Amino acid sequence: MNIYLVGGAIRDRLLGLPVHERDWVVTGATGPEMLAAGFHPADADFPVFLHPETGEEYALARTETKTGAGYKGFEVDASPTVTLEQDLARRDLTINALAEDEKGQLIDPFRGQQDLDAGLLRHITPAFVEDPVRLLRVARFAAHLGGLGFEVAADTQALMVQMAQSDELQHLRPERIWREMRKALLEPQPWRFFEVLLQCGALERLIPELAAAIRESGAGPPPFTALRRVAEQSDELAVRFAAALYPAVEATASVTALCNRLRAERGCSDLLGLVVRLESAFIAAKKAGAEALLQLLEEARAQQQPRRFQGFLRVCEALWPDDAEVAVVRLKLALMGMDDIVAGDLLAEGYQGLALGVELAQRRVQAIEKRVMSIAHD
Repeated sequence: MNIYLVGGAIRDRLLGLPVHERDWVVTGATGPEMLAAGFHPADADFPVFLHPETGEEYALARTETKTGAGYKGFEVDASPTVTLEQDLARRDLTINALAEDEKGQLIDPFRGQQDLDAGLLRHITPAFVEDPVRLLRVARFAAHLGGLGFEVAADTQALMVQMAQSDELQHLRPERIWREMRKALLEPQPWRFFEVLLQCGALERLIPELAAAIRESGAGPPPFTALRRVAEQSDELAVRFAAALYPAVEATASVTALCNRLRAERGCSDLLGLVVRLESAFIAAKKAGAEALLQLLEEARAQQQPRRFQGFLRVCEALWPDDAEVAVVRLKLALMGMDDIVAGDLLAEGYQGLALGVELAQRRVQAIEKRVMSIAHD
């Protein structure tokens, strides 16, 4: 039995990036031998095990032969005779096919270090086209390494165009698409994920609403401008998601349909829906009166969900920067005015029931007017 460190841990260390997790490949062993050594099964479909102490993944070296459509259409051979090089050859990119033995010796059969130095995302073999997930992974690595100047190699780009035109993408499970998209949205340059998919034609197949919106934008701002802006200000998943997917929806109903199809998390769909629902009110906030500002704050549940409201403002700033310059200031002041009036104080004054609600609204309008008017005096 031989154990090798493989993949991302070596890649990121060579690039001077933080290493967050380590993966291992084991040659010359069987599943029963791994279990006997104390490892725990980690995957029902592949021979992957968890270390009993570290929890890190140890996979038996394997080969995969295409037998059917989609991500799971492969026959796996994880016999003890499979070599490390055979295992590395089945991987997606040369920069992910690096290994290191127990002595720390680098093993690089596909010149991954050369592509690291050149800043290229390059496939290993033509078998790259057999797994549609690899297309998503290349797009995600573009988001991960775009800040270091990494680009998709020309020959890999040609294969991705071929994949986007095939029927393989229709076999991708929505959950797997979301898994890669979610990771990409949290990367340093999340817009690169969508750009790569757009350039190879895959975005048209995966998120046709977004691809159509980009086509219709014509001579408008470059695609994903809002996502670029918001990524500089926030690393929150929901905020980045809303900025990226906003062009793909036209009404609240379409938000639900899109997010359900993408398997997006509730926080993501909730924030995107809020932005779509309050778009007009936000843009009008730069000139709106106190009553309209209060209504927006109440509909956004700004007091009850302050973090979501801050995310809402960040997305709006990214989407409509000209309008936001004044609107955000006025809304923040209006929220301060809203906070100035506490229902408990009115209860102490004897207000109850319907009268309490009416008086609370009136006083908050007055407090908002006072706060917002301070802009003119400043």
